[in-house]
Amino acid sequence: MTIYVTGHKSPDTDTIISSIATASLLQNKGMDAIPVKQGEINPETKFVLEKFNLDTPITKTELKDQDVAIVDTTDAEQLPDDINDANIVFIADHHKLGGLKTKTPIEFYGQPVGSSATIIYNIFKMENIEINKSVAGGMLCAILSDTVLFKSPTTTDFDKKAVEALSKIAGIEKPLDLGFEMLKVKSSIENDTAHDLLNRDFKEFSINGKKFGIAQIELIDASMAESKKPALLEEMKKVQQEKSFNTILLLITDVMKEGSEMLVVSDNITEIEKVFNIQCNETNCAWIDGMMSRKKQVLPVLEKKIS
Repeated sequence: MTIYVTGHKSPDTDTIISSIATASLLQNKGMDAIPVKQGEINPETKFVLEKFNLDTPITKTELKDQDVAIVDTTDAEQLPDDINDANIVFIADHHKLGGLKTKTPIEFYGQPVGSSATIIYNIFKMENIEINKSVAGGMLCAILSDTVLFKSPTTTDFDKKAVEALSKIAGIEKPLDLGFEMLKVKSSIENDTAHDLLNRDFKEFSINGKKFGIAQIELIDASMAESKKPALLEEMKKVQQEKSFNTILLLITDVMKEGSEMLVVSDNITEIEKVFNIQCNETNCAWIDGMMSRKKQVLPVLEKKIS
C-alpha cells in the first residue's frame, strides 16, 4: 500500500523537503512512498525545489484509511481534518508532542534540533542509506531555513554537522551563502498580499481552551514590511473573526538584527502584553529583541502564562 508523506498546513521549506526526503528514505527501504503537501508552497521553497531539480509534491488533503508518514508536526490541528482516520506508520518531528493518536505502534523519531530535516538526515546515516545529491541539497536548505542561518536559538550542533555533511553530498562549497540567497528570496515581499504573507507560515494552536494563530515572516530587514502593517492587521482581524481565534500573533523577524516585531490581534491585548512584557504601540505592534523562534520563545511562554 502507498505511504503518503505529509507535513503541516501552510507548508514551509522544512515541511516540504522533509516530506520529499522521507519519501526517498522509505523508497530506499523498499516501500511505495509519495510526498504530498497540504497547501501552496512559498517563494523560498519554490527557489529550493528549482535549484535542486526536485519535483513539487502533489496536494492531497484527504487521507482517511491511507497509510501516512508525518513530518514536522504532531499537532492534529495542523494536519488534514481526517488525519485521525488515517493509518499513521511513521513520524519525524522536532516540535513538542501534539495530540495525534495512532492505531498501532509506529516508527517514531523525535529530537530537539532546529529542523526536521536534521532528524531525517540522522535516520539516513543510522541506516547507512545513501542520500541522493538533489535531496541532500534540499535538506541542507531546509535546515538553514528553519534555523534562520543558525541564528535561531533552536540551532544545535546536530544541525551544523548535518549541513556540513549534506553540503559535501550536494556539492555546495558555501552553504551559508546559499542560505543568504534563500533569505533574499524570502524577503522579496513587494508583490505579496497581506493574505499571502500571513499564511506563508501560519500555525494554529489550542492553549488552555483558547484558539491561537501564530504566524512568522523572516526578512533581512523588518522595515521591509512597514508599509504592509495596516493591511496585515486588517487581515489578522478578518481571520480572527472568521475562524473564531482568541488571539492571532504575527512575528516579523529581522534576521540581521536578531529580533522580531510582534503584531497582536486579540480579545485581550493586555494579557498578551503581560505575557511577553511588552507595550504595543498604536499599530498593535511591539519590538522584542532576541525573538527568533515561535516554537521555543513564543509557544512555551503562552502555554505557561495563558490562563
